[in-house]
Amino acid sequence: MVEDSDWTTVGEQIRQARLGAGMSQAELATRIGLDRTMIAKVEAGGRRVDALELIRLATALDVPIDYLLHRRPAVISHRAEPLAEDNDTEAARRSQRLDITLSAWLGDVRQMIDAGTLRPNAPMRYTGRAGSEADARAAARWLREAHGAGEEPIPTLMEFSERSGQYVLVGDLPGDGASLIDGDIAVAVVSANGDPGRRRATAAHELGHLVLGDEYSSDLAVHLSRADREAMINAFAAELLLPLAAFTGRTPEGNLREEIIRLAARYRTSWSLALRQAEQAGWLDATTRRSLSQVTPPQAEFMDAVGWSPQPDLSAVRVPPGYSHAVMEAWRRDLVTSSRAVELLHGQITRDDLPPRDEADLPL
Repeated sequence: MVEDSDWTTVGEQIRQARLGAGMSQAELATRIGLDRTMIAKVEAGGRRVDALELIRLATALDVPIDYLLHRRPAVISHRAEPLAEDNDTEAARRSQRLDITLSAWLGDVRQMIDAGTLRPNAPMRYTGRAGSEADARAAARWLREAHGAGEEPIPTLMEFSERSGQYVLVGDLPGDGASLIDGDIAVAVVSANGDPGRRRATAAHELGHLVLGDEYSSDLAVHLSRADREAMINAFAAELLLPLAAFTGRTPEGNLREEIIRLAARYRTSWSLALRQAEQAGWLDATTRRSLSQVTPPQAEFMDAVGWSPQPDLSAVRVPPGYSHAVMEAWRRDLVTSSRAVELLHGQITRDDLPPRDEADLPL
């Protein structure tokens, strides 16, 4: 199951998962029926773990078994610092749990690829210069044109990201989101917390890490600070969701606030992003933007601006459409059990939504 040289990796992954879960070695030992000294030896790579112990460890730590067996990919947009006993803070644990979820999501996508039911799109990378916010906006316009979106609202960012080669999972997660690239596979996770506009902004931000590259995967703007690089990614996300062309060539008719609400509702962005784009387009100055940002319009105003039509993106839909089809195809071909199909779809369906069948000899 594990080469001799890899037991140190397994031990470190167990330690990181334990600290991420906020457990002591003694607490983990009690949960799986081992002595604390045995946990210490396992984490140091000095003791092997049999299959049953590995299952118990994964269950107690609430992580996939694969997470304990392999190091996480190096190219990750939100990189948690390795946890240690002296930096075991609540913020560090939340960050670690986010990375665990991201790695598990990568495993789900890879399972469908290995099953032959998912044929992923190649990750799209901007080939132009990317050294400023203006360059980032140009990259967003390039991606829009590549998908034929032009200047119109993107109906579903989940499907748009999938076509761009990034598979997005929306879940009950700490923080906002994160993404990683492992070889030719790109995945991202977005927290279901917050309003839909914020979720779309997070998904667009993570797509920006893929399209532009970042400090972990390329030499993107190496002369810039991390804050400046993040500002570039934010500029990409803003232009992707609400292009400046939506403002230019026209002047606000009537109440400025109401005009920006209409654009924010039509393009389904957060209020803060719409205000930043309005300022960038010259519709308002910094002082007015700050004034308008003090009070976010109530949801009723946004819904009224679009005729009360449903706004489901990144809300009811938790996984990409192509991936969902791949899971169902794997289920129909008896490559996964019904229980595993439900797990792979992350809350899109329940076990009762699938027809009953005999699964005694099926793989998990």
